[in-house]
Amino acid sequence: QVQLEESGGGLVQPGGSLTLSCAVSRTIFSFYVMGWYRQAPGKQRELVAQIFSDVSRYYTDSVKGRFTISRDNPRNTLHLQMNSLKPEDTAVYYCNAKEGDMNYWGRGTLVTVSS
Repeated sequence: QVQLEESGGGLVQPGGSLTLSCAVSRTIFSFYVMGWYRQAPGKQRELVAQIFSDVSRYYTDSVKGRFTISRDNPRNTLHLQMNSLKPEDTAVYYCNAKEGDMNYWGRGTLVTVSS
């Protein structure tokens, strides 16, 4: 059983920065794609960013230029650097990893952007 554990969430003022991390219980080399999703109150979960095994990246339009996704294969960790945070970025952020037909999720970490 693969376990994903997010950390790094918290309260930040608009314009501030946070870095989320996702620690994985085993090697992440075999994951074809890893990503971050978020779910705001009353809204559906949405894809924020993905990074593929060839290191190509995808970002949803609302975070382009502000967020950076990276994966640290030797440390089995996924990161999301978030800059210039806005109140609309407030959500629970979930780590995701895909391997073949398997789809793994963490439990989420709350990010609140508020003054």
